[in-house]
Amino acid sequence: MTACTQLSDVTRTPATGGCQCGAVRYAIGRLGVASICHCRMCQKAFGGLFAPLVEAGDIVWTRGNRSIFHSSTTNWRGFCSACGTPLTYEHETLIEVAIGTLDNPDLAPPTVQVNPSHRRHFFDTLPDIPVKPEAMRVEDDVWNVSVKSHQHPDHDT
Repeated sequence: MTACTQLSDVTRTPATGGCQCGAVRYAIGRLGVASICHCRMCQKAFGGLFAPLVEAGDIVWTRGNRSIFHSSTTNWRGFCSACGTPLTYEHETLIEVAIGTLDNPDLAPPTVQVNPSHRRHFFDTLPDIPVKPEAMRVEDDVWNVSVKSHQHPDHDT
């Protein structure tokens, strides 16, 4: 388990989510502890600096099936085989979903960091990285408006 409490200590907040192409969708009856895990396996599984995860109680797969990769002798990871979206971190007693796959990621703000000894040395300095100048941000905004997303919307269809 990547969190400090058990799922029984959670709110009854239901949630839905899925992969970026919409081939796999899920509904969660209750959310548990939200965390970010810094372990190297999570970094590689997410292709990022950490894995943002939330405990998922009463999860039901409402569209498609996740594919499974056994990332270790005790854990496995669920993902969409069509688009590659990382969906879950799992072991015998717990399933956690990737916070970014929730239709409303704001439902699961991380409250704990796990495996901090594996945190990348520059992680704490990320807020100090300069933001692009205003003129470049305006150009980005204009470009972003011109892009037509092929990703599944943040709701069931």
